[in-house]
Amino acid sequence: MKTITLKADEDFFKKVTLLAKSLHISKSELIREAIREYEKNLYKKDMKKRIQRASLKVRKSIEKEMKDFEATNLDGLSDD
Repeated sequence: MKTITLKADEDFFKKVTLLAKSLHISKSELIREAIREYEKNLYKKDMKKRIQRASLKVRKSIEKEMKDFEATNLDGLSDD
């Protein structure tokens, strides 16, 4: 396993230490888990943006199709 050195102020160090103790895990495991969760969160945010862009594309396409359909809906029909 590789080593990463992290510099932290006293307050942050205390928070990490207390949280790790309360969870009965090492500070290293706590930080690894925090990074995994952060990575998942970034992935979810990215997927949300992609889905929103795709949804907007589909919505615009449907709106265009509806306008085209409405324009031709009554072609050739009259009330005569």
